[in-house]
Amino acid sequence: MRSFVFVLFLSFLTTFGAAQTTLDKIVAIVDKEIITMSDLNFNVQQMAIQNKLDPNSRELQDRVLDGMINEKLVLAQAIEDSIEVTEDEVTERLDQQIQRLVYQLGSEAKLEEAYGMNVSRMKRDYQFRDMIRKQILVQKVQQQRQASVTVSRREVDDFFTKYKDSIPNVPTEFELSHIYIEPKPDSSALKAIYDKAAAIADSIRAGGDFADFAKRYSSDGSAAQGGDLGFARRGSFVKEFEEVAFTLNEGEISKPVRTQFGYHIIQLVERRGDAVHTRHILFPIQMSQANDDSAIAELQRIRSLALAGQNFGVLARKYSEDPDTKDIGGDLGKTAIDQLDPAYDDFVKSAKAGDISEPRRLPVGNKYGYHIILVRSVSPAHPISLEEDYKRLEQLALQFKLSANYQSWVDDMRKNIYWEKKL
Repeated sequence: MRSFVFVLFLSFLTTFGAAQTTLDKIVAIVDKEIITMSDLNFNVQQMAIQNKLDPNSRELQDRVLDGMINEKLVLAQAIEDSIEVTEDEVTERLDQQIQRLVYQLGSEAKLEEAYGMNVSRMKRDYQFRDMIRKQILVQKVQQQRQASVTVSRREVDDFFTKYKDSIPNVPTEFELSHIYIEPKPDSSALKAIYDKAAAIADSIRAGGDFADFAKRYSSDGSAAQGGDLGFARRGSFVKEFEEVAFTLNEGEISKPVRTQFGYHIIQLVERRGDAVHTRHILFPIQMSQANDDSAIAELQRIRSLALAGQNFGVLARKYSEDPDTKDIGGDLGKTAIDQLDPAYDDFVKSAKAGDISEPRRLPVGNKYGYHIILVRSVSPAHPISLEEDYKRLEQLALQFKLSANYQSWVDDMRKNIYWEKKL
């Protein structure tokens, strides 16, 4: 389900980013929602690529369209059930999906080039956010209706007996942990950037043209538009930026504001209800080789402690700067060999249990850091069995049951909610 939702997001980006010179053909109507030919074609292409199928197959086209209709039916039910989604939920999900796109395309710059807009505008755009809101609604209504579904031991046994010949082998898997550290800028460098931003802010207050300064000095994608960020509601910006932007008076210029992106000069252009129209100038905090070397040296010291016998998990809780894994001893969980992060798969694939990598660079969204990786265990590929892989079989049986329940529920909705194919 999650992967299908992501494909829909990709489809939306493609449609949004392309200039439309003709009206898109409607191929299906579900309640008050439509599905267009461009949406369908993109999803067919994605399905064909992922599963090595013929994209020109009418059977594949029909199957994908049925899946898209089902999603729209669930959305209609979510709206009818008055399920709510917060702006924070939308922001978090949108950030995650943009990060996945950046990872797939290789860089934020390539994403912006591919879709004709900067990432900051993607995160604020109403159509993008509305698309994400609908995705979350669909998932919430499914979760509500399937939260109590479980499988018994007998159901797992029966599932294994019936499908064991068609269940693929369990791939080689690795249990991994890591300790992550980000390079820290020098205090003198931070002061120099702050002073430069403050001087430009003073120049603007003295009558300088904000847009002109933004075009000359800002490193953000909005620079070409004079730093204009358009209208946005709470939850559209990072916390530090938002705390200042929503407290400014119209026309007011802020002092330099530090966020994860650097220092910003912010101006409130207009306030309209609960939305603000802002523009900004971004001064990035550049890391020097010395900053990187310092982080690498610290990780080398920590690695030496681990190799000398100190507990890796204890060291991770003490030193790691990864908020998602620090408190659980750097645990990255169990990962199949074909799902390893390309940033470190070369090390993991050749490692033995207990090996700890040298410090390696790790991109994280629009930032980066360095980490060391512990391979806690290596489980070789093997045919699936009840004895060794019960938990995996339990999850497969549960997913099978959830899928059957979902299809039954969708079949009922097809009888009660208006839908029509126009293909």
